[in-house]
Amino acid sequence: MTYFVIDIESDGPVTPLYSMVSFGAVVLDTKLDQTFYGQVRPISEKWIPEHLAVSGHTRAETLLFPKPEAVMPEFVDWVKTHTAKGSKPIFVSDNNGFDFSFMNYYLWQYVGDNIFGYDTMNMSDLYKGMCKNVKSSFKHLKKTKHTHHPVDDAKGNAESLLAMRDMGLQIVL
Repeated sequence: MTYFVIDIESDGPVTPLYSMVSFGAVVLDTKLDQTFYGQVRPISEKWIPEHLAVSGHTRAETLLFPKPEAVMPEFVDWVKTHTAKGSKPIFVSDNNGFDFSFMNYYLWQYVGDNIFGYDTMNMSDLYKGMCKNVKSSFKHLKKTKHTHHPVDDAKGNAESLLAMRDMGLQIVL
């Protein structure tokens, strides 16, 4: 399996009522130097200023971003290029209910398929299981500051997953 740690930023809580505005992905390996950053134009007229503000972009800026029908196929090509031969790409995030819901919709809508299928890994739940405590948080394992730039946030999550590996998590890179 090839693990892709992914983070998304949006202008609201649910797609397609609201839009993903950017996303970042990092291939999980010891270097964490294979990354993808995508910005996508809104697909909805609705947006919540407070949600969008988290991304650091204005509505006017996002309206100039590339169309998702251009960006999403580029992302799929990048995933294919970085998936080990004979391997399956696995979607990893710290909040699958949010991140995967947007990515799943955008992939189906603009590519016609989801390269990740239905297999995802939720880091938060994984860490809670490792600690045997549902109140545990892996956030302290990050080295890269959480900036709400999706590549930074995906990289910090990937660093946390590598730290979990050092703690005994059986994950093959």
